[in-house]
Amino acid sequence: MELEKLYLTRQSTREYSSKSISDEDLLEICRLAKFAPSAVNSQPYKLYAVNGEKAKAFAKNVQILGSNKWASDCSSFIVIEQGKPPILERLGQKIIKTEFVPIDIGILSAYIVLAAENMGIQSCIVGMRDEKGIAKFLELKEGTKFPLVIALGYATEGYPVREKNRKKFEDTVKLVK
Repeated sequence: MELEKLYLTRQSTREYSSKSISDEDLLEICRLAKFAPSAVNSQPYKLYAVNGEKAKAFAKNVQILGSNKWASDCSSFIVIEQGKPPILERLGQKIIKTEFVPIDIGILSAYIVLAAENMGIQSCIVGMRDEKGIAKFLELKEGTKFPLVIALGYATEGYPVREKNRKKFEDTVKLVK
């Protein structure tokens, strides 16, 4: 798919059909996402690909306070576990007072959703989540951090691609020479 077309068609989808994502396609999205850059190539995260019936059971972990009811219709989720950066990165963070891990996870998320869209699979990046419930579901220790979950599936037939409503280019970009 042409890059600009990919940018224009990728959107947060909240209406999914019953069509399933194959394990192979889900793992391919994860494989492609691993090409995302990260500070000192630390890749401070782990991905959990949740598919099939497990995805149906997982959905409740992103439906906090009645939100994200549409998640019950998703055929798959990619859960991002936040890891610790290596010592070199931690030293750099202290010097410039910036945490790189959240930035790295944001970049990774963009790679995930664009890889999915390029394969004809729609997505929604979900921030509302129950980290304690996710840790229990994945059989990991309580206190494990899961900053984002990516919901995946095929949009319902006729789901509209919304026009991108962005600020004017000149209001957000300044060429400095």
